[in-house]
Amino acid sequence: MDYEARLNELRKGLKEQGIDVLALLPGANLTHLTGIIKELSERPLVFFLSSSPSARPTILLPHLEVETFTTALPYEVDFIAYTDEEGYAPAFVKAASTLNLAGHTLGMEARSMRLLELRQIEQNAAGSKIVEVDAILSQGRMRKDPDEIEAIRRAIEVSEKSLQATCAQVKVGMTEREVQMLLSMEMLKNGADGHGFPPIVLSGERAALPHGEASDRKLQEGDPLLIDYGFRIGAYSADITRTFSIGTADPEWKEIYKIVKAANAAGHKTAAPGVTAEQVDAATRKVVVDAGYGKYFNHRTGHGLGLEIHEPPYIVSGNKTLLQPGMVFTVEPGIYIAGRVGVRIEDDIVITRDGSETLSTLPRELTVL
Repeated sequence: MDYEARLNELRKGLKEQGIDVLALLPGANLTHLTGIIKELSERPLVFFLSSSPSARPTILLPHLEVETFTTALPYEVDFIAYTDEEGYAPAFVKAASTLNLAGHTLGMEARSMRLLELRQIEQNAAGSKIVEVDAILSQGRMRKDPDEIEAIRRAIEVSEKSLQATCAQVKVGMTEREVQMLLSMEMLKNGADGHGFPPIVLSGERAALPHGEASDRKLQEGDPLLIDYGFRIGAYSADITRTFSIGTADPEWKEIYKIVKAANAAGHKTAAPGVTAEQVDAATRKVVVDAGYGKYFNHRTGHGLGLEIHEPPYIVSGNKTLLQPGMVFTVEPGIYIAGRVGVRIEDDIVITRDGSETLSTLPRELTVL
């Protein structure tokens, strides 16, 4: 992955928006620019990027992290490090002075800039103007390069192999939590680096909870079993949902399954370069609405997938973003009737030059376990 190219492209975006310096905390955007995965902690870490092409990035960080960044970074940076004994406050004073932040326009992520770092920067950058840069950062990440698509493809392969192995072990009488445990064990056996998000395992009437959590409910004959999950390889994850039948399925929910499957297929068919995100949502939703279940499809059709499980482009009504080659997103129609049944079928799709490719390959036919 060409991280320097990403830096240069971002600098252009900052320059066009009149932003002098970008300040990023650990998260997906920092990983996108550095390849390093870090979580927020009590020790502040801030990546500063000037819009000037001649200025090297500056990283304010704990001294104990310097070696990690020195070894892993694909380009040169300046460090402003602090020890636990010193504390981080003097480092922010130095960063503001070194980068001449006072009186300038500073870009920050609205969704993830923490109050701790924000206050330190504001206190030491008198007269500065803080603006949101989420749109600029999203624009740089929506179109995945070939290496990113390959990483997502590998994550999907491991995830699908793990689910297939899990399904071979599922039996009536198991609890949802036991199924979740089996899935996590298979993840480790197949070499995933972790969960992209906590797996959702729901059965019976609980499958009508779109984001429910696994419980001690035992699987019963005729239950739907909804599993929404995705395992991570490196920084990239899959996001897949399949709904199975435990034994013979009830005729009503078998019919609901057919409708959701048809809606999923409509989304696949519509996705192509030049189509808007909302057109994919509309095509998918129309199938459910026409079948009389529109009020039970209570979420967007999908979301972008990459360094985050949910990221732009969002496949939802009102989003007129034109789909372009390299964009990866989910198509996940669902029907949820509270207290009765829930069905969702979710796939991961990438836009290609002449259409789209469905990266997830698990069968979409109703599978009886």
